[in-house]
Amino acid sequence: MRRLFLLFLFINFSISAYNQVVKGTILDKDTKRAIDFASLYFSGTFVGTHSDPNGNFELDISRYASMPLTISAIGYFSVTLTDYSPTKPLLIYMTPKVYELMEVTVKAKSLVRERRENLKIFRNEFLGTTGNALNCVIINENDITFNYGSDNDTLRAYASKPILMENRALGYKITYYLDKFEYYKESKSFFFKGNMLFDQDLSTEETQKQLFERRRKYAYLGSRMHFFRTLWVNDLKSTGFKVKNSADEYLTYRDIVIEENGRNKYLRYKEDLGICYYTNSPNSYLVLLKDKIHFDATGYYDASGISWEGTMAGQRIADWLPYEYSIK
Repeated sequence: MRRLFLLFLFINFSISAYNQVVKGTILDKDTKRAIDFASLYFSGTFVGTHSDPNGNFELDISRYASMPLTISAIGYFSVTLTDYSPTKPLLIYMTPKVYELMEVTVKAKSLVRERRENLKIFRNEFLGTTGNALNCVIINENDITFNYGSDNDTLRAYASKPILMENRALGYKITYYLDKFEYYKESKSFFFKGNMLFDQDLSTEETQKQLFERRRKYAYLGSRMHFFRTLWVNDLKSTGFKVKNSADEYLTYRDIVIEENGRNKYLRYKEDLGICYYTNSPNSYLVLLKDKIHFDATGYYDASGISWEGTMAGQRIADWLPYEYSIK
């Protein structure tokens, strides 16, 4: 009887593990043709795969089952799935990108100068201006173009291929699928949207590991990832974080977090929040764009529901860490 019981447990465990593999097919929305070599991944992680020549794929989602699944391909807008199940195959349709402005050949001196200025703006807003950003290189800048000669206030950037980066400060190779980038010249504000996949950890030698780890730890402490991880375990105070409302009142975990089904957690409050990190006054501000914001233990949060101001707003691509990162 004991052997039968153990066998039953083993079979159920095996079925459960198997059911964490999601399968499906990726098709062009207009032509219904299969899209090969599309990337399927959890944005901000090392976890991903590609579709085969028939558009089919399989991906183990067990580690990040609570996170959205992203699908990206050259020439298409990325698709993000928040409601999916490994119990049935997925059929995913991707929409081709149609740019408002076609690529222009940059030959005239005025356009060369304008492109150089546009690239500087793009790097500053996309990568950031921190020390890490200065050591982060975009490998394929030639695949990025802009709305040249436009009299509009808005500078738009387009990427015909995924943006490939080498972060030589934190020791990562990164692929970023850019869907939208806009910089508003008059207000000097910006907006960009896309998804990123960490491709490679560059720390191969012991001396490199130690250097990268020091820099990663410095980038992590006080970051958005750090905030949401400590919020998840209700440990803000001991890690140096405090949260305040507009009346300068300190808020507790129960004031700003709601739990559902014993597994899902959401950030919710009636107004914007000030975040203090080892200070008594907020050095970052969290502007809530939705009624509630889903987050999890990895530090992932629904970025579409939050706008950042202050110190955390200055943490751009060059300062981001993969969700696999753990402080040593």
